[in-house]
Amino acid sequence: MTETSRIYMEGIDLIPPHPGSNWTRFVCISDTHSHTFHIPAGDVLLHAGDLSSWGSLSQLIVTVEWLKSLNHPVKMRLITCDGSSMVAGNHDVRLKLEVQQARTYVRSQAGAGLYYLEHERFRFMLPSGREWKVYGSPAAPLYAQGAFQYESTDEARVIYSRIPEDTDILITHTPPFMTFDTTRTGKHAGCRVLSSKLTQLRKCRLHVFGHIHECAGAQISADDPFRLVDSVSVNAAMAMTKKAVVVDLRN
Repeated sequence: MTETSRIYMEGIDLIPPHPGSNWTRFVCISDTHSHTFHIPAGDVLLHAGDLSSWGSLSQLIVTVEWLKSLNHPVKMRLITCDGSSMVAGNHDVRLKLEVQQARTYVRSQAGAGLYYLEHERFRFMLPSGREWKVYGSPAAPLYAQGAFQYESTDEARVIYSRIPEDTDILITHTPPFMTFDTTRTGKHAGCRVLSSKLTQLRKCRLHVFGHIHECAGAQISADDPFRLVDSVSVNAAMAMTKKAVVVDLRN
């Protein structure tokens, strides 16, 4: 079988040079909580939520300005601009509660190449001609005080029914159930409805999430009978590891 996916855990693995124009290098991060970190270079930067500690505009500005400063040589070339994609998380309260000011701010960054996805899809094309279809959602099951949380299975079904079945790259804040979702008390905090939805996303190559800080990690699922392609799951939470996850996908 032709190799289609590679994973590198920064700080554990030596990250090799970019594998070439037939591959796309995704750099995955989450749960940065207004802190800044060293981030390796890549083609596409994906942030899976909890941009801030508690969502104040000043905290959001710190994170957004840092993300804009990061060096990613191809810089996504999303439509006409350079940049990154990000979703929110439960700590990003202001994005939920003080909607207009915070959303206006984060959505104004598209001109600088930074794209905010809130239950939305996005397409971008690399110079190689490869188009990637992305969907981002900030939602998570009710877990602690915060924003973008749902309490019932019915709510979850409505939220995740919106994910297009041709999605290549999925960014959610919550993990799916039983995938890098174990809390320090041993509870599986991921979403069962999202797990079920993933069985329908047969073309999804990469799912990036965060939320559960103590269960950061990544894996390639090469034998999933529900998928037409190998898929990569990444809990990219940096709050404890301080390290990004690099994923190379063959175009």
